[in-house]
Parts: sequence; C-alpha cells; structure tokens
Amino acid sequence: MSTLADPSLMPAAEADAIAAVAKALAHPARVRIIGFLLSRPGCIGGDIVGEVGLAQSTVSEHLRILKASGLVVGTIEHPRICYALDPAALAPLQGLIGAIASRGPEHGDAGCYTPAGMTK
Repeated sequence: MSTLADPSLMPAAEADAIAAVAKALAHPARVRIIGFLLSRPGCIGGDIVGEVGLAQSTVSEHLRILKASGLVVGTIEHPRICYALDPAALAPLQGLIGAIASRGPEHGDAGCYTPAGMTK
C-alpha cells in the first residue's frame, strides 16, 4: 500500500482497488446493505431482502458488486449464504481519505496547481 505522500506514485492496482470500493459504495441500496451487515456479525441473504425492501434479484446484484469489491464476503451454508463485512477491503480507500483529510492548510484554497517553471 502506498503512503500517498506523492499520489502520482500510487500503484495502479491500489488505484483500481480504491475505485472498486468507491463504486461499490456509490449506490444507496448498497450503503443500506452495508448498514444492515454492520448491525450483525453475519446474516442470511433473505434477511437482507426484507431489510432493504428490494427484489431478491436486485439484492443479489448489489451483493455481487459488494463482493467483487471485497467489502462483503459470503460463505455458503446450505441452503443459505451468510454474508459478512471485510473491513480490510477499506484500507486503500481509508488511506486516500486520510491523506486528503490531513492535507495541510498550505494546500487549502490556493487555486490551481502550477508546475514549476510555468506561469499563470
């Protein structure tokens, strides 16, 4: 994982992981699913359908996206699937948000970045 001291040096794989997690969190139904999973150590897929009030096929698609991002893991316990959160999947996004949040005031409202040797 990069330190993000120089975001231009962020490895492509890390940027891809951040984008996948951000995309997975970019839908209100998926955020509600995450919220529901936060309220339990694990759950049965049918409970999720009842909680978010969407069709089973829609919930399944949202869970597929969440699983692809790594945020959610599912284990098959026939005849059910138990879903749980994997907080480790948030590490790259958390690092980026932390780097943005800790950026000093010298980078505040200074306007556009001008590379050295260039004039405005």
